[in-house]
Amino acid sequence: MTATAVPAGTQDLSEGMLGMALLHIERGDHLAARRHLAQAVAGGVSAGGNASLFHGAPALEFVLSRAGHAGRDVRDVVDRVVDARLAAAHRRKAAGALPHLAEFDLIRGLAGLGALLLARGADSPRLREVLAYLVSLAQPVRFEGRELPGWWSALGPGGEGMRGGHGNNGVAHGVAGPLAVLALAVRHDVHVPGQLDAIEVFAHWLDAYGACYWTRLDQLVAHEPPGPQPARQSWCYGQPGIARAQQLAALALGDSNRRQAAEAAVLSTLSDPSHLGRIVDATLCHGWAGLVTIARAVASDSPTPERFSPVVHDLSRRLAADLDRLPKPGFMEGRSGAHLALGGTNTTDWTSVLLIT
Repeated sequence: MTATAVPAGTQDLSEGMLGMALLHIERGDHLAARRHLAQAVAGGVSAGGNASLFHGAPALEFVLSRAGHAGRDVRDVVDRVVDARLAAAHRRKAAGALPHLAEFDLIRGLAGLGALLLARGADSPRLREVLAYLVSLAQPVRFEGRELPGWWSALGPGGEGMRGGHGNNGVAHGVAGPLAVLALAVRHDVHVPGQLDAIEVFAHWLDAYGACYWTRLDQLVAHEPPGPQPARQSWCYGQPGIARAQQLAALALGDSNRRQAAEAAVLSTLSDPSHLGRIVDATLCHGWAGLVTIARAVASDSPTPERFSPVVHDLSRRLAADLDRLPKPGFMEGRSGAHLALGGTNTTDWTSVLLIT
C-alpha cells in the first residue's frame, strides 16, 4: 500500500466513497463495495496530518475490516498515524498548551483512532497508549493561572477564537467521545491505570454540563451549572448521544442509577414533540438516522428493551419518510448512512465508528 498526501475530501468516510462502500458491505454486496473502494483509493491513501477515523488510511482500514479484508499493509500505515498523533499530543502537553479538539475528538483525533484500534478486536500496547492518553485528559490542568479540565480547548468548536476557551461536550467533537471509548474498552476487557476514575470524571462533568453543546468559561466559573437550552438533540451534539455514552459508562462502572438515568433521558428526549420538532433531516449526524440507531443500541443494553419499541418505531417511520429528501449520497449527512440506519442491521458492527457500540 502506498501512503501519500491526498487532498482533503477524496477519502472521506463522512461524505466520500468509503461511506457508500460501508453500506454495500453491510448489505453483503461486495462487488458494489469494491467499485466504491477502488474510486476511494484511486489517488493514493492519506497518512498525513488529516488522516483520522473519518479520512484516509484509518477510515480505509475501518471499512475494509468490516469485510474482514484489512491487511497488514494498511494497519502498518495506520499504526504510524497513531504514533505520530500520540507524539504530537505529548509534545503539546510538555509545552503546557491546551489541546485542540482535533487532537482528541472522535472525528479527527485520538478518540477516533482509539475506537479503530478497539475495532481490531485485540489488545495491543498501542491501544493502551491511546487509552492512557484519553485517561490523562481527566486530569485538570493549570493554564494562565486557572485550573481547567484537561480537554479544555482555547479555540471554539469551529476553530474560531473564543474568549477563555471552551469545554466541548458532544460525542463527535467533545468529551463524550473519550468517555465512550474508555467505557467500550472496559466492554472489550482492555484496562489501563486510572481508566475507571477517568470514566467517573467525564460522566460527572456531563451530569453537570451536558445540557449544553459546550461549556464556556463564564459558565464554568458560575455558581451553578447552566440549565438546558433550546437546541437540536442529535448524535453529534445533545442529549441522545451523550446519554448513550452515559449508559456505556454506567455499564463499565456497574452503576445502575446512572444507567437508569441515561435510559430515561433517551426515552424522554425522543418522545418529546418539542425536541422532535427541531429535527429537520434524516441524517446520521444530526437527524433521524442517528437517533434511531442510538435508541436501538440503548434498548439492547437495557434490562427492559421493550420500553423503547414505540420510540424506535416512530423514529423509523420519520426516517423512512425523509430519507429520499437527502441530497448527498454519503455516510454522515447522506443517503448511505440513512439507509444503514433504516435497515436496522449491524452485522459488520458499523455503528462502532460512531461509538454507539
